Amino acid sequence: MADFKDIRAKARELMQGFCKVCPVCDGRACAGEVPGMGGLGTGQSFKNNVEALRAIRLNMRVLHDAAEPDTTADVLGLKLSMPVLAAPIGGVSFNMGGKMSEQDYVDAILDGCKAAGTIGCTGDGVPPFIHESAFAGITRLSGHGIPFVKPWEGPELSEKLDKALGTGCAVLGVDADAAGLITLRKMGRPVGPKPADEWTEIIRTVKARGARFIVKGVMTPDEARLAADAGADAIVVSNHGGRVLDHSPGVAEVLAEVAQAVKGRIAVLADGGVRDGADVLKFLALGADAVLIGRPFSVAALGGGAEGVQAYAEKVKGELSQAMVLTGCRTVSEIGPRALRKASGI
Repeated sequence: MADFKDIRAKARELMQGFCKVCPVCDGRACAGEVPGMGGLGTGQSFKNNVEALRAIRLNMRVLHDAAEPDTTADVLGLKLSMPVLAAPIGGVSFNMGGKMSEQDYVDAILDGCKAAGTIGCTGDGVPPFIHESAFAGITRLSGHGIPFVKPWEGPELSEKLDKALGTGCAVLGVDADAAGLITLRKMGRPVGPKPADEWTEIIRTVKARGARFIVKGVMTPDEARLAADAGADAIVVSNHGGRVLDHSPGVAEVLAEVAQAVKGRIAVLADGGVRDGADVLKFLALGADAVLIGRPFSVAALGGGAEGVQAYAEKVKGELSQAMVLTGCRTVSEIGPRALRKASGI
């Protein structure tokens, strides 16, 4: 297995000028660097994600029999080695330095995740090679991947969803939190928000083709209920990595109340500031069924290809297992508020 120090060093070299691959990825050194890997404007939303997770404390317990915890999970019908997925990120050329092709990046994410027993998500955007690479990669793996498309206006959304379904994927999603990307509108490829009735029709069409549907970018309980009412199988509680709205709360601040709003109705996934297995456990304890990780997987892919992605995934799995041991959780389903010293809203 690749050495993660070497992976980070290689990524820092390749991503020079686009990502500093900081020892602590907290958004402070890259505020306003969009395109790039930073957060929008002051970068406060990115920083809020990390700081909100950092503020949560875990209850350590050692008088129990959870010596060999089971990290496996069933997420949206997918049998995974752990409830952790690679988040959808695209645009290597303008976000990461362009020293790896989009196809090589997609393949590294998808292959590395599969080798680690989990699954990678893919992104969308402009130019077309972003989604073309994503769909080609998932097709090559006979559907082992979750494609996300942006909330395009006009016929482009339905056309992209149709192509995504053609990959053989069992689950797909729309990153609704990309609705404010004005850069795409300036390029003549507008995206925008959509009312609940339009989501109902979109989701009905996808589910009629046999796939499950995720709405990504839900940050309030009322919109979680709207997504569930529209027929979504899952939501991702996410502020798009702090890249679309400055001064939004960290995901860990809102996750518990959002999850409670749809508990038992749909699956709740979450992303934003997760860096290690202990962070994963925190999100699960706050009510998430699974966790998406973004920037660290990108660093792993640039620095080590598929082997780097697998190494990072295995690292997170080991950290999650250790955190489960020391919080007394035998299985993922046992992870709950009891593991947290203090969690607002639960």
